[in-house]
Amino acid sequence: MTAGHPVGEGNALLDGVMRYVVIGPAFYALARPTVVGREHIPPEGSPAIIASNHLSFSDSMVIPLASGRRVSFLGKAEYFHGTGVKGALMRAWFRSFGTIPVERTDARAAAESLHLAERVLGAGGAFGIYPEGTRSRDGRLHKGRTGVARLALSTGAPIVPCALIGTDKLQPPDARVLRPTKVTVQFGPAIDVAALQAQFTKAALLRAITDAVMDSIGAMSGQEHSARYASDVNAELDARGSGEAGSREPFAG
Repeated sequence: MTAGHPVGEGNALLDGVMRYVVIGPAFYALARPTVVGREHIPPEGSPAIIASNHLSFSDSMVIPLASGRRVSFLGKAEYFHGTGVKGALMRAWFRSFGTIPVERTDARAAAESLHLAERVLGAGGAFGIYPEGTRSRDGRLHKGRTGVARLALSTGAPIVPCALIGTDKLQPPDARVLRPTKVTVQFGPAIDVAALQAQFTKAALLRAITDAVMDSIGAMSGQEHSARYASDVNAELDARGSGEAGSREPFAG
């Protein structure tokens, strides 16, 4: 994390303006969202891991708006390095949604990501994670990485699965602005980690929890399941010259 940006930093007034005046109304007008299962989100002040499929750059904006909570995600530190009016607006945009800047080029980024997530959850915050590790460019739901399970076990925070439908049309790859479409966001019941702990241990437990998360997301999103990691599939697409490289999230597991 970059110096000078403590976890969870935010200005309540600025956050409110960005969420409810600048961004929120435009989002609801363009996306016409249907939100299902919001009752599964723990109340403000209670830790929650929001684990979602990942289709679009806009997902980290959609989830906090749909959940009704501030949900922290990890993001490129360079998003916070801009200067002038544009740089200030970009920082306000990302901070209003709880984005935590991380130096992705740092070899310690994965360990730091886990530590930052634990701090958010330890303070009663909500932390968003994409178990696929990067955006799915072929529309399938790819194999989940076990970081989400490690985080749940280290903090005791519940994992709330989230399925996004239509965000790939709201902001397709390379699109700089949102496009009119219909988006659905569905939250499911928390994963029963205790039941899995009674059946599995160690690496098998991490995989069982992660697979349960992905199965729940898939049941809600209706996506075809893939037994491969999204990063491997995207690398093959790149080798074929097909599409834009998916940006790997710093907290993938």
